[in-house]
Amino acid sequence: MDVHDATVTKHEQLLHHIEGLKPGTKISVRKLAKGLGVSEGTAYRAVKEAENVGLVVTKERIGTVRVEKKPRNLSEQLTFAEVVEIVEGHVLGGAQGLNKTLNKYAIGAMKLDAMLRYIDAGSLLIVGNRENAHKSALQHGAGVLITGGFTTSREVKLLADSLDLPVINSKYDTFTVASMINRALFDRLIKKKILLVEDIVGSKLSVSVLRPSSTVRQFEELRESTGYNRFPIIDEWNRVAGMITIKDVEYADKDQAIEKLYTRNPITVTMNTTLASAAHTMVWEGIELLPVVDRSRKLLAVITRQDVLNAMRDVPNEPQLGETFDDLIWNGFSEMRDEEGRIYFQGVITPQMVNSFGVVSEGIMTSLLTNGALRAAKDVRQHDHIMENMTTYFVRPVQIEDIVRLVPRFIEMGRKVCKLEIEMKKGEQLVAKVMMTVQSIDHN
Repeated sequence: MDVHDATVTKHEQLLHHIEGLKPGTKISVRKLAKGLGVSEGTAYRAVKEAENVGLVVTKERIGTVRVEKKPRNLSEQLTFAEVVEIVEGHVLGGAQGLNKTLNKYAIGAMKLDAMLRYIDAGSLLIVGNRENAHKSALQHGAGVLITGGFTTSREVKLLADSLDLPVINSKYDTFTVASMINRALFDRLIKKKILLVEDIVGSKLSVSVLRPSSTVRQFEELRESTGYNRFPIIDEWNRVAGMITIKDVEYADKDQAIEKLYTRNPITVTMNTTLASAAHTMVWEGIELLPVVDRSRKLLAVITRQDVLNAMRDVPNEPQLGETFDDLIWNGFSEMRDEEGRIYFQGVITPQMVNSFGVVSEGIMTSLLTNGALRAAKDVRQHDHIMENMTTYFVRPVQIEDIVRLVPRFIEMGRKVCKLEIEMKKGEQLVAKVMMTVQSIDHN
């Protein structure tokens, strides 16, 4: 026990040390281990965890570097400093304006007069070695990104410094740079769309807890005052040691300590766990409350199943900010009804869905069938489900521009579980079929 506690302390010290380094500082596992008097293995684990939580990044030909951890509530706009990082650029002038945001970018592939119609304050001009365009963009309040590895004149650099508007250059061509910026914006929109545990915890950090020395009577008093039937057990360092439920104390004496009654090593989540993952865990494990812990398993908060479900119900009402691969695959399919009002889905196979042999890949087929089944279950039961198990049969190949239908049929419906099959058909021919069991995440 003593050894374990010492290891945790060293691990925390390493993480706090890394967190205290200035952004841009290079980090060496060997130097870290030597400087803090720990093994290289312990130092390596700390660096990997720091990478997981966004404190450091590992760059090719540079190594591991301390970076500024970005807040969760990311703006949909990029700053000029972020553009420099995205395009692997260098700042030629106007470094004081790197913290400014850009609201749009324009590509300078036209005559100067026409180009200026697309440039205004807060925009970014992406252009090659056209010095007159660099100067005009700055005068109109825009930053400049020079592609192809070109530079600019001293006059333009001084103008950028005086206006606090960055002039950046990158070794990449204009098309590549625009693609890199688009990708970064796209990824940011998707990240904003995905709800994490920290989004629902907020400032609600008041947690009802018990300790191993607490009695059954204290459990019942806490249960009566809070209305909950499940509580985390914490040790003297505020680390989650276990969970106790009403079933654990059902036949116990009121004055008995709960030390031998609670469940050890309980399931926990972190602030960065997605709500979908938390909901899935709660359904599969049949639990109503999850402790939220930090990297040292210290208790930060708790979330209830109702907290998670309420947040997930609001997701469909949010504007569509960005599209995942699942969204892109499903975009070509429409919801339809047969003569008896039963739902089915129809769509066209696009070139992006095929494999190297020119037919739809098994992964895409499975994604389509799964999406169809989950949407059909929601249509009937009015709430969301997660897949519990599935058996897939691939009968015939499907090629580009084939029109296919996804036809669900419900086999059995219970309060928690729904069994169904869904067929993919091309005309009247069966292409693929899935037998699936899905479980509600919204049952009481």
